[in-house]
Amino acid sequence: MDLEDYIDLHIDEEPEHLKKLDRDTHVCLINGRMCSGHLQGRLLKMLTRMIRPRRVLELGTFSGYSALSIAEGLDDCAELHTVEAAEELEDFITAHLAEAPEETRGKVHLHFGPALDIIPTLGGDFDMVFIDADKREYPAYYEAVLPIVRPGGYILADNTLWDGHVADPDRHDAQTAGVKRFNDTVAADKRVEKVIVPLRDGMTIIRKKHTTETLP
Repeated sequence: MDLEDYIDLHIDEEPEHLKKLDRDTHVCLINGRMCSGHLQGRLLKMLTRMIRPRRVLELGTFSGYSALSIAEGLDDCAELHTVEAAEELEDFITAHLAEAPEETRGKVHLHFGPALDIIPTLGGDFDMVFIDADKREYPAYYEAVLPIVRPGGYILADNTLWDGHVADPDRHDAQTAGVKRFNDTVAADKRVEKVIVPLRDGMTIIRKKHTTETLP
């Protein structure tokens, strides 16, 4: 038994609708590895339970696995706004949302189009943001969402180790460069606390400080 299988056997079971979604994602879509999957999905649900956000914003719906995992952890009156740039995924996403329990899918609001265009139209503040979209735009996403995250709220950013390329000085492609700029920006930002968790391809957990908190 490899370590990943061992972990899967020792965490909460993957719900049946998410098992099917994961399988269909890998069979029907290109880049199926982008799907969050069992371990990350359970972590997203757990973090959502811990943070207890009223409003969540997700950038990068892909097949909808992470959105449904987050929604599963939301309180009854909370909501998730999820944004996907690839409009051709709409039929796939909506079909699998329909297969999820009503108490989960009813909290999800889908938006299609460029994230940087949609973010200003949503209005209000968010308690939690999950960034998992175009890596080239990570720095721009960060600057766009930080002002609308309430003090004490959280930003979760996926793929921040980028297959280890962020530590390779010879990698200069646009996606790696975007993740590197994002990581450097967050590391230097005194308005937030941050930690990179080496889960799968790296997840950065960022907490926006209150103005009364002492800056280091």
